[in-house]
Amino acid sequence: MPARGSQRRRDEIVRLATTSGLASVDELSQTLGSTASTIRRDLAVLTAEGRLARTYGGAMALSAHPEAPLRQRVGEAFAAKRAIARAAAAEIRPGETVLLDAGSTVGALAHELRSSPGLTAVTVGLTALQELAEAEGVTVHCLGGTLRPLSEGFVGPLAEASLERVTFDRAFLGADGVDVEGLCEADHVQTRLKELMARRATDVYVLAHGAKLGRRPFHAWARLEPGWTLITDASADPAQIERLRGSGVTVMVADAAEGVGSSA
Repeated sequence: MPARGSQRRRDEIVRLATTSGLASVDELSQTLGSTASTIRRDLAVLTAEGRLARTYGGAMALSAHPEAPLRQRVGEAFAAKRAIARAAAAEIRPGETVLLDAGSTVGALAHELRSSPGLTAVTVGLTALQELAEAEGVTVHCLGGTLRPLSEGFVGPLAEASLERVTFDRAFLGADGVDVEGLCEADHVQTRLKELMARRATDVYVLAHGAKLGRRPFHAWARLEPGWTLITDASADPAQIERLRGSGVTVMVADAAEGVGSSA
């Protein structure tokens, strides 16, 4: 009987790790009602069996959330992304210089900015470049670098070096997951670039639809600093919103009907 109980617990650990991408010892201990030492033994067994990969303080499912190509993700949560984009566009003032990350939600913001004469937009994303390529009155710059095909964004030393030569009124960042721990991405080269982008901007915004809040699909993280603004949509879990607000992040919830955000 105890053996069957251990097996059920280990199966549940694998399920939780696959769902969240990462699972910490503390979280597993609280969720399963087991001691931390029991969870560590379980993780050791599951790692030996090849069912999980150990990480510092926890474990990650070997098959957790493989990164999907950007073109596959463009149609996901379309209405939410459009509402977030409209709320973000409303934050921008005439004549400002803004920095646009790669990603489908930031690409939706670029679409909203096509009729913004006097705006200067600097981007690392192909989607934003395509949206703004024929925008009259908008000055468009690309940071360049090495193209990362899955995210259709430029990364690496050339992009990082270009950031040193310009500052921005506002930076708009995307993410595969958002948690009080930070912004989650598939690759450390992405998270490093996000942190550098944020340092060059007066105001920093993170654009993420509700399903991304509390999601931790990968192992690479960028800091989410107090004073930044997260713009999400009404599908977001209220508990996740309160956690983020408690960490000092301003959270705006975009209205899908109106496309405007509320921080209430």
